[in-house]
Amino acid sequence: MAGTIEVLIPGGEANPGPPLGPELGPTPVDVQDVVQTINDETDAFDGMEVPVTVEYEDTGDFSISVGVPPTAELIKDEAGFESGSGEPQENFVANMSVDQVQKIAEQKSSDLLSYDTFNAAKEVVGTCTSLGVTIDGNNPREFKSRMEDGEYDDILK
Repeated sequence: MAGTIEVLIPGGEANPGPPLGPELGPTPVDVQDVVQTINDETDAFDGMEVPVTVEYEDTGDFSISVGVPPTAELIKDEAGFESGSGEPQENFVANMSVDQVQKIAEQKSSDLLSYDTFNAAKEVVGTCTSLGVTIDGNNPREFKSRMEDGEYDDILK
């Protein structure tokens, strides 16, 4: 009966309720121990949605793997806003610096399809576009164009 459970949990805020509790209920693990371990390991992500994998054995032993939060969550946390714009091409909700884009690109590099920081940053900028976040005061589409023209090569490569 050993198995794996994958859930998205607010960092440091796991509890025995849904979505985790119903998944863990029929397993041999101590639910409170799992919840406490998840909270300990995700505390640094304070409220951000974090992918968590719980692997358990028939004996009740378990291990926890914590992934990197989704790019949108990292952007929201870094730029300090709760939700994206309903009209991201017209109404911008926040602004980020190039350094913040680079930081997120480096955090997410293992999860993205990109093979270097520059291309990872382009993926982050794409997420900024859909959230309505400007970069250095520029529309993210304009910023991406400037990236491709080499304007940020010294920072993002």
